[in-house]
Amino acid sequence: MDGAPGTERRPGEPRSARDAAFLKRFDAAMRLPLVVSTLLPLVIVPQSGGAVGVVVGIATWLVFLADYVVHVRRRHHYGRTGLGCFDLFVVVATAPWFLFPGASAGRFAVMLRLARLARLVMVSRGARHLFEQLGRVAVVAIGIVVVGSLTAYRAESPVNPEFATVGDALWWGIVTITTVGYGDIVPETLSGRWVATAIMITGIAVLGVLAGSLASFLRLDRSGTSTEEVGESSSPAATPTAAATASADAPLEALTAEVAALRREVADLAQRLAGTRPEPPAAGADDGV
Repeated sequence: MDGAPGTERRPGEPRSARDAAFLKRFDAAMRLPLVVSTLLPLVIVPQSGGAVGVVVGIATWLVFLADYVVHVRRRHHYGRTGLGCFDLFVVVATAPWFLFPGASAGRFAVMLRLARLARLVMVSRGARHLFEQLGRVAVVAIGIVVVGSLTAYRAESPVNPEFATVGDALWWGIVTITTVGYGDIVPETLSGRWVATAIMITGIAVLGVLAGSLASFLRLDRSGTSTEEVGESSSPAATPTAAATASADAPLEALTAEVAALRREVADLAQRLAGTRPEPPAAGADDGV
């Protein structure tokens, strides 16, 4: 039985307080590598990327393997939990089977990694705040795409055969706000171009908000305090007011300590001088001479 005597830890819990602190730092550091290891094989496919694809496939799999091994070693019976079994299944199913002829998990492996990444995001503390931010941005973006597409359809359909249906206009709006710009549908009227300009500006803003939210969630933005650190420092002894007061009183306390030390040194020096100084003769000492 791990942990302190007389206590029994449930499967999945850290084995000790030291393991809990280590896992907190490890999970925070592994967010970005796990995201990259999930998305990079979508760009560089191991089966068709040559030597670079093979290296990417093996390296990204090793990231998931290392993450699983660390949790197994630091958590009590992690392999018996549902999350542990799922992580093991992902590691086995997404192994570099493409190195063997005729053995490849294909897109199934990619979907498994995406599922595991989604699970990691859902269990993290900052996920709710991230989803709230992205949800508001998504509502605004969808509203602008729908309104802009319908406006462009009304202005373009009489003179532009490319806007034949509302579906074509919606397709054009989605392509425009994502800044993809296929060029298969192009507005010709002044109203349509003004709508396109508004949608493009909105798309750039949406991408900026998305990048900023993800950077904050992944702790890439080191300029401020993270959400978890703020939550941990919310105790009465660590509130911002108490911290500011302590920092303001620190110079005064240091000066007081120095003054007290100087006073002690002066008193010691005075005692030493008093001990070496000759005593004055007593009154009438010369009368008997």
